[in-house]
Amino acid sequence: MTVRRGTAVLLAAGLLFLAGCGGDRSADQAVGKRLSIATGNTTGVYYVLGGGLADQIGKNIPGYQATAEATGASVENIQRVVRGDSDIAFTLADSAADAVTGKGAFTTPQPIRAVARLYDNHTQVVATTGSGVKSVADLRGKRVSTGSPNSGTEVIALRLLKAAGLDPEEDVTRQSLGLPESVQALKDGDLDALVWSGGLPTPGITDLLTSLRGQVAFVPLDGVLPAMRAEHGSAYAPGTIAKDVYDTPSDVSTISVPNLLVVHEKMDPALVESLTRLLFERRAELEKIHPVAREISRDNARKTEPVPLHEGARKYYG
Repeated sequence: MTVRRGTAVLLAAGLLFLAGCGGDRSADQAVGKRLSIATGNTTGVYYVLGGGLADQIGKNIPGYQATAEATGASVENIQRVVRGDSDIAFTLADSAADAVTGKGAFTTPQPIRAVARLYDNHTQVVATTGSGVKSVADLRGKRVSTGSPNSGTEVIALRLLKAAGLDPEEDVTRQSLGLPESVQALKDGDLDALVWSGGLPTPGITDLLTSLRGQVAFVPLDGVLPAMRAEHGSAYAPGTIAKDVYDTPSDVSTISVPNLLVVHEKMDPALVESLTRLLFERRAELEKIHPVAREISRDNARKTEPVPLHEGARKYYG
C-alpha cells in the first residue's frame, strides 16, 4: 500500500482547529448532544482524522456535535468506550480482537462493536544510524520507546521484541512514551529507537525524519513477521513503506494492521447508521484532512472479524 505525501498533510494542523479538536464535552450543550471521539497522540493520524470526523459529525448529523480527544490510543480508547468516557474510538484491529475475546490487556470480553474497518496502520520502527540497529534483534541493550501505556503501539512493540527473541523488560531499556515525546527524545539523544504504529504518513514521523535527515533510519520488519503471525494470527500482514511517503532512499518492509472505528454495543442504532453513512458520503472531506482516508472503502469496511459489526452499521451496509 502506498500513500503519497501531499498538501493535505501540510494543511492538517491548521484544519484541526476547525475540526472540533479538544474542548469540554459538557460545553456548548445548546448546539446538541456532544460526542467524544477517542483518538491518539496529537502528532498521529488518529488525532488528525478524528478531528475531521468530529467536524463532519457537527455539520451533517442533526442534533450532534463532536470533539476529538487526544489519548494513549487503542487499548485506552476501548476502555474509555466501555466506561462511557468516550462514545466513538479508533483502535487497531488486534487490540479490538483481544477486547471482544477477553485476551491480552482485557481479562473479560468487552461490549464493543465495530462501525467500520478504516485503513491499515503500518508499524514504523525508527533508529538512530549511530546505534547500529539494522533489525529488531539489534535493539538488545538499546534505549527503546515502545509507545504510550495502553496503546496499540505498545501491544505491537512488545510482541515485536518477543518475536525477535528479546525480553522487553530485560533485554532493552524500555520507555513508555507517546509519539511526540519519543520524537523529542530521539532528537535529544535520549533514545536509540522508537516503535510507532500509524497511518502513512504520520506527521510526527515526518518531523523526525526531516529534522534528523541522515541520522535516523527505518528498521525493516520482514524478519519478525512470520513469528508474529504464528503467535498472534493473520491480523499482522506484510506491508511496505514506499520511499516516496517519507522521501527515504528505498522502500522499507513493515507489518500492517487494520484500524477499526468502534462504539459501545448499546449505542443507538440510528446514530450508528448515520455515523457509518457519513464515513462514505463525506469521505472526500476526510481526505482533505489526511490522504489515508482514501483507503476507506465499502468493500473492506464490513471486514471487522472477530469484532462484530454494530446493528446500525449492518443496517447501512445492507
